[in-house]
Amino acid sequence: MNYTCVLSLKKIQEYLAGSDVVAFDFETSPTEDYRSEERAALDAHKAAITGVSLSVAEDSGIYIPLRHRIGRNAAKPEGVMDYLRQAVFENTDVIKVAHNLAFEAMFLYALGSVVQPPCYDTIAAAQLTLKSRTQFRGISDSGMKTLVPQLFHVELPDFLTVTGGRFFDELNPQDEETVRYACADSDYALRLYHLFNGWFDKYLPKHHRLVEQVESPTAVYCGLMRYNGLLVDRVAMEKKQKEAEERLAAIRQEIAFIIGDVEIGQNASTSAFKSYLYTDLGLPVLKTTAKYQEAADDEAMILLADWCREHKPELVRLFELVQEYRRWGKIKSTYLDGYMGHINGATGRIHPDLMPLGTETGRFVSRNPNLQNTPRKGNDPVGIRSMIVAPEGRVLLSLDFSQIELRVGAFYCRDDTMLQTYRSGGDIHAQTTSVIYKIPFEQAVDKNASDYKERRTIAKNCNFGVFFGLFPRGLQRTLKFKAGLDTPLEDCERIIANLKAGYPQLATWQDVVKRQAKVHRYSETWLGRRRYLPGIASEDWGKKSFAERCAMNTPIQGTAADILKLALARLVVRLPEYPWLRPLLQIHDELVFELPADKVQEAAALIRSCMEAQPFPEFDVPIVAEAAFGPSFGELAEMEVTR
Repeated sequence: MNYTCVLSLKKIQEYLAGSDVVAFDFETSPTEDYRSEERAALDAHKAAITGVSLSVAEDSGIYIPLRHRIGRNAAKPEGVMDYLRQAVFENTDVIKVAHNLAFEAMFLYALGSVVQPPCYDTIAAAQLTLKSRTQFRGISDSGMKTLVPQLFHVELPDFLTVTGGRFFDELNPQDEETVRYACADSDYALRLYHLFNGWFDKYLPKHHRLVEQVESPTAVYCGLMRYNGLLVDRVAMEKKQKEAEERLAAIRQEIAFIIGDVEIGQNASTSAFKSYLYTDLGLPVLKTTAKYQEAADDEAMILLADWCREHKPELVRLFELVQEYRRWGKIKSTYLDGYMGHINGATGRIHPDLMPLGTETGRFVSRNPNLQNTPRKGNDPVGIRSMIVAPEGRVLLSLDFSQIELRVGAFYCRDDTMLQTYRSGGDIHAQTTSVIYKIPFEQAVDKNASDYKERRTIAKNCNFGVFFGLFPRGLQRTLKFKAGLDTPLEDCERIIANLKAGYPQLATWQDVVKRQAKVHRYSETWLGRRRYLPGIASEDWGKKSFAERCAMNTPIQGTAADILKLALARLVVRLPEYPWLRPLLQIHDELVFELPADKVQEAAALIRSCMEAQPFPEFDVPIVAEAAFGPSFGELAEMEVTR
C-alpha cells in the first residue's frame, strides 16, 4: 500500500491535484485539561485534530501530522487546514467522503467551517445496504472495523493495538504503523464509497440518491447540532431534583398508609405489588403482558381504577397515587437525574447523540440522553423545557412543520377534500370534525359549542391514526389513554366509517398500498427509501396486521422524514452565510436554533424558506413551518415571519 507521511503544503497539493473525489479522516487527541477524562478525544470541545489522512485512489493515502508531541509535524498546521478547507471541505466541485461524516463535520465546525455538499457518508451508505435479503445494516453493523473484514477480507488493526493505550498525539507520525493506521481509514472509506455505489446502482438506485442528497448532508447537520448542544439551567434543575425527591417520598408514604409494608420499588411494578393487587386484594386481571402474566403498566392501572370506581371505590385513591408516583419517578430519573448526568463539563450543555437512521422509516433517534421525548408544554409539571435556555443576549428559535404527515398523507391518497383543505389554508381537524359527525363546517369550527373540544380531540386522533389503518378498538384505546375520553366502541366504529365515507380516496389508497406491499414484500417512501415487510404474507394475523400498518406508515412517516432532511441539506448550504445561527436540536418535525435576539426575523425567514421549499417536483401540497422564539425552550412565543 502506498501510504506516506507528508509534511509540506506542496506535497499535499500535488497529491490532491485533479481529484474530484477525496476521502478524509481525522485523528484526534484530548487537550491538556482533559487527558484524564474517558472518551475526551471524541469531544470537539475537549480535543483537537492531531492529524488528517486523505485518499484519492485505492491503495493510496497520505497522513498529515499536525499536533503530535514527538516526531515531525507539518510546518504550518493552521495553513494546512486553511488550504484543505478551501480545496476540499468547502469546495463544491469535490465530493468529500468520510466514514461517520458527522464526527469530522463536528471538528471542522469547531474551526468555523461547515462541510459543503457534495459529500458522502459511508456509514450512512452502509445502513442503506442489505446484510440479508430483507434486512438493512444497523449502526452496529456499519463500523469500519466490521465492514472491511466482511467486504474486503482485510483485518484492520484496532486503535488500542496501535496506540498501546496512549493518545494518538503520543505516537511518532513517521512510524510506519502510525501512518498505516491513519491512512487506512481514508483509503477504505474511499473503497466503500465505490463499492456501495456499485451495489446501489445494481440493486437499489434510489438509495444512491438518498445517501448523496439526503443522508450525507444530514450527517453534516448532525455534527453541527452535536457540537452546539443545549444550554441548561443547572441551578433550576438541582432545585427541582430536590423537590421531586420530597414529592416521591410523600407519595410513597401515602401509598404505604394504604397497602402497608409491601415493597413497590422505584416504579410501583414489583412482583410483590402485583401479588398484592391480584392475590391479596383479588382484583380482576384486565390486561396481561405479552407472556400472559398480570400487567401492572399505566394502562392496567387506569383500567383497575375505572373498575374500582364501580366496585371498590375505597381503592381508587391508591391507583391515583400510583400513577402520580410513576409520573414523578419518570420526571426525576429521565429528565432531572438523566439530563444532569449528560451535562458536558466543558460547555455546561447537553450534547445528545442524534442518529438520523435510527428508525426503519428514516426518522431521527436521540440518545444520551433522549431529547426527542422532552415533555410537551401541556404535560410538563416541573417545567423541564424551561430549564433548556439561551445564554444572555441570545434566544431560542423553533420552527415546526405544521401537520407534515397529514399533508404527506393527503398527497398520497389524492382525496379531493383533503387536498382542497390544505391548498386553501383550511383547518383539517375542523374538516374531519365535520366529516365524522356529519355537521356543517361552520359548526365544527365554533369554539363556543358545548362539545367543540371533545369532538376536535377525537378528530385529531382520527387524523393522526387513520392513515395507518386505525381500527375502532384502537381508536377507543387511544382516546381513553391519550385523551381521557370514554368513547363507546359503537361510536368509534361509526366515526371511522364516517371518516372513510367522507374521505373516499383514503380507503382506496390504503387497499392499494397493502396489495402492493403483499406483492413486493416491501414499502417505500416517495424518494425510494425501502422497508422490507416479510410478515406481510404471514398466516399469523398479528404479524400480517402489523406489517400492513407498517406498509401504510412507511410512505407517510418516511416521506415526511425525507422532507425534513432535504430541508437540512438546504440549511447546510446556507449556514456559512449566517455564522451567528447555531443549530441545536431536531425533535420529530421541529428544528431548534440559538441566535442573537436581534436576528430572529432574519433567521426565521431563512429557515422557513428552506423548510417550505417544494421537496420534489411531484409534491403539490403546501408545506407550512410555524415559528416561535423565546428565552427558553418552555417559553416560546409564536411569531409571524416576514417574507
